[in-house]
Amino acid sequence: MVQQLTPDTKKEIIYPDSDGKPMAENTVHYEWIVKIKENLEILFSSKDDVFIAGDLLWYPVEGSVKTCQAPDVMVIFGRPKGRRGSYKQWEENNIAPQVVFEILSPGNRTKEMTKKLLFYHRYGVQEYYIYNPETVELNGLIRKQEWLEEIEEINDWVSPHLGIRFELTPDILEIYYPDGRKFLTSLELNQLVEQEHQRAEQEHEKYQDLLAKLQAKGIDINTL
Repeated sequence: MVQQLTPDTKKEIIYPDSDGKPMAENTVHYEWIVKIKENLEILFSSKDDVFIAGDLLWYPVEGSVKTCQAPDVMVIFGRPKGRRGSYKQWEENNIAPQVVFEILSPGNRTKEMTKKLLFYHRYGVQEYYIYNPETVELNGLIRKQEWLEEIEEINDWVSPHLGIRFELTPDILEIYYPDGRKFLTSLELNQLVEQEHQRAEQEHEKYQDLLAKLQAKGIDINTL
């Protein structure tokens, strides 16, 4: 009689780190993803338990490789910062992303966006924002009684989880930090840093000029 041996371990399931799709379809699409993601990183830089990702595959169900989405930006409260190839929810205390952003591009289809909405509804997203930079349209949904319902007045809306405020103008969407500062692009942030550096240099030069004038008059500030 031949005895069959049963393997002690299950076959390892591979969860791909990429869905094969590009992060962005055009420069505007990419710029908005980076702008929102990086400014949220700045906003929560002092919070070790807030994980923010852009275009990262989220697997909510263990064992289901095909059940996944890669939000343009997602925010997870209660999980540590750090590098991940994908977000496997069962390895993250089963905490689902609370806030998700999608930036529309010409390649987005109604069927695709409907599928994403159903996915985010089913797997526990609390706030879902969809922005179309071409038409300057922002739509938001918030979970109420187990369902993601549309936010009727999105202009001047403040996100309950993030504390950021959305302001729609005829030309562009502006997003503001809780303290009133505006979300800036990487270039705008760099320009701001340069301006502050130049201002500091100018103040230092003024101080040095004043010091030289006092010394020319025989005044030693160390004795004052």
